[in-house]
Amino acid sequence: MILEIKDLHADAEQRNVLKGVNLTVKEGELHVLMGPNGSGKTTLAKTIMGHPSTKITKGELLVDGKVINDLPVNERAKLGLFLEFQNPVEIEGLGLVSFLNTARGALNAQKIGYREFMGEIKANAESLRLREDLIGRSLNYGFSGGEKKKMEILQMAMLKPKMAILDEPDSGLDVDAVRIVAENINQFMKKTGAGALIITHYSRILNYMNPQFIHVISDGKIVREGGKGLIEEIERGGYGFGAEQ
Repeated sequence: MILEIKDLHADAEQRNVLKGVNLTVKEGELHVLMGPNGSGKTTLAKTIMGHPSTKITKGELLVDGKVINDLPVNERAKLGLFLEFQNPVEIEGLGLVSFLNTARGALNAQKIGYREFMGEIKANAESLRLREDLIGRSLNYGFSGGEKKKMEILQMAMLKPKMAILDEPDSGLDVDAVRIVAENINQFMKKTGAGALIITHYSRILNYMNPQFIHVISDGKIVREGGKGLIEEIERGGYGFGAEQ
């Protein structure tokens, strides 16, 4: 699967946020998007997934060469796209198991027996160091911030997308949880061959990963690209170089 973003302009909250983003992510590739607050990182993630709070005004989003600008969220998911929310919502009354079962069915995932299905959920929960009792509760209801973020990674592992956009998977996590989440993302990508675009402010999660491509976004545009060494530049000097590049 290839996700292509071509000269993408998009509005959010009645203002122009994305001002010509160009980016290509292939299956198996790990990309990182960094940038200052308000630069357009989350808007880009939501626009890729078709979130109703964003509106494309120019440019194209393509999956395997097919323009998806006008596709609804569910159709984008069926193509293999997945979005981990920066702030996952609580949905009281919607059981996690029921949600995952319905979602897998909507994605035409391979049908498996209930025992195998539950075993897979429990195995992923254990890998993420999530308490087993959380599995039987409503989706994210009453969860801590860290538990919500881990639950998003569990959903990714169960739904097996071809391309995952992860919006700040490290936010709200302590040091041990950051390592656990990073290891689970690594494991998922290795097992499935999926591509991923990770949005983050900090390098700590990247200490446990090996991204091939680093992109810096500023004022709605990609202003700098490079390898992992670019992270060290950002750590030393911040994003001040962006306006001059």
